[in-house]
Amino acid sequence: MNITIGNTKLVLLKGDITQQDTEAIVNAANSSLMGGGGVDGAIHRAGGPQILEECKQIRATSGKCPPGQCVITGGGNLKARYVIHAVGPIWYGGNKNEDQLLQSAYYNSLQMAVEKGIKTISFPSISTGAYRFPIERAAKICLTTIKHFPRLGELKEVRMVLFSDRDLEVYKNAWKEIELEENEK
Repeated sequence: MNITIGNTKLVLLKGDITQQDTEAIVNAANSSLMGGGGVDGAIHRAGGPQILEECKQIRATSGKCPPGQCVITGGGNLKARYVIHAVGPIWYGGNKNEDQLLQSAYYNSLQMAVEKGIKTISFPSISTGAYRFPIERAAKICLTTIKHFPRLGELKEVRMVLFSDRDLEVYKNAWKEIELEENEK
């Protein structure tokens, strides 16, 4: 699904985040930045040891990366030149600021991309795997954050790379809901 927002193309697709040819891909990282399972593990495996080495340097100088924040490394062996490691929240039932932290993870990743002059970026569905954030809720937060990002026009393309057909459908439906709600205002 291709959506045009001003000068920016938003693409919703099923695919493998490690195979994206955008300038940057976003890693659904954990606070340790030391790799893990799911998207995080796949990116570290595909990107090779250079990514982990850069993460270790960041940890040595800055410590752990808290939920809602992000750091950037090179892409190692990936097609993408950069990896933005965004830490999403663990879902605790919605009473521990999870929505705001997830919104911040997307917002800060977009902000970092713009500040680095990156024009194309691919995101996974942050926090909806092992961190158990409900995907329907996460999709609306993600897409609303992208749509209303103040500097979106500085990006040529934003991709949401979803793992399964079901995840892709959830994001497509979330986009339709957002459009409907905003058109009714």
